[in-house]
Amino acid sequence: MAEYYTIIGGKKLQGEIRLAGAKNVATKVIISSLLADSKSVFENIPRINDVEITLEICHALGAEYKWLDKNTLEIDPVPLKKHKVPLEYSGKNRVPILFFGPLLHKFNKAEVPVLGGCSIGARSVDFHVEAYKKLGAEIQFEDNRYLIQTDGLKGTTIKLNYPSVGATENIILGASLAHGTTVLKNAAIEPEIEDLALFLQSMGAVIYQDVGRVWIIEGVKKLRGAHFKIMDDRIEAASFASLAVANDSDIFIRGANQRFLITFLNWIRKLGASFETYNDGIKFMGGHKLKGVVLETDVHPGFMTDWQQPFSIALTQAEGVSIIHETVYENRLGYVDALNKMGAKIYVFSECLGNKSCRFVHRDFAHSAIIVGPTPLHGEKIEIPDLRAGFSYLIAALIAEGRSEIFGIDKIERGYENLKERLINLGADIK
Repeated sequence: MAEYYTIIGGKKLQGEIRLAGAKNVATKVIISSLLADSKSVFENIPRINDVEITLEICHALGAEYKWLDKNTLEIDPVPLKKHKVPLEYSGKNRVPILFFGPLLHKFNKAEVPVLGGCSIGARSVDFHVEAYKKLGAEIQFEDNRYLIQTDGLKGTTIKLNYPSVGATENIILGASLAHGTTVLKNAAIEPEIEDLALFLQSMGAVIYQDVGRVWIIEGVKKLRGAHFKIMDDRIEAASFASLAVANDSDIFIRGANQRFLITFLNWIRKLGASFETYNDGIKFMGGHKLKGVVLETDVHPGFMTDWQQPFSIALTQAEGVSIIHETVYENRLGYVDALNKMGAKIYVFSECLGNKSCRFVHRDFAHSAIIVGPTPLHGEKIEIPDLRAGFSYLIAALIAEGRSEIFGIDKIERGYENLKERLINLGADIK
């Protein structure tokens, strides 16, 4: 029988919660460590399913790893001996495609299965494939896997049609040991990518940003292992902050970094909520009347798409009308039916309810929402469709009156370490 959360909601939460290391950095630095000729040690690695799957793939390829303590990980790429990512990892998450670079640099060939991940919209691999072709790889697709080979990757100029985070990371990995210089234009510049670049620089890479969403990577002959502490998870920070605001409670989020949350914090203030910044975290405080806002998601430095779903729960408790225009993923509003079942008033539209240029205009994707509040929520049985929606459902259940049962918790445990225990420490009734 599948495991599920039982939550008795309506309780006031308070106290302190500690952020885990960033999920969207952890898996990427683990894979990039395979580019080196010696061991790397990482601090602040979260013990979550996505990390475990990534480590299983590394081990299947021959690399060795061990946990030095709860969140400190050592990776040894020297025993790497296989160029085929096992097909059993097809569809489990998004990381297999990032093995393109390390495997091509080690073996001049690679076999990588198709990808998985949350069903939040099309996440085309075309950007990845076309970029590696420009870097000098030959790529074929057959039997649910990519067959790639090269006689050596070579630096080039690549311009992405959209600043994709995954494609930017993948190109950076391939370019780090390529012959010559790679100029990557219209690239993603998220803090998590900067953290990956910092690790690569620690290994000996020559990598830096230029103006106008440009990364420049000058290929080097070899990379060595390094000791690196990854950043705390800013998506977690926004998730817990949204919980504090929706629950009208005082919660100190240790590890929350104002620099990485500047856009999110502005919207917290526009919503009418309050916070105080400290050197070691941010405190979010209840006792304020919330008011509706008009919000559009975007790539960094805009309002992050992964912040949208938890934030929407706070909007259900705001006075008046709020509008969300999702411009990054076309199916990111697929979670609202369950919230309406719990008592929310959320109306979804295919029109672009915003001013930002949007890839989904006239394409009949339900990517805009109107939220009318405040609405009291009540407990229900609900199924988690994806990772961030899962946390949104937890927030909804925690502020709702009565009992909720939340199924599909494997999706949420992919990205949040010891989530149940951390919520219990705030006073949540969750089993």
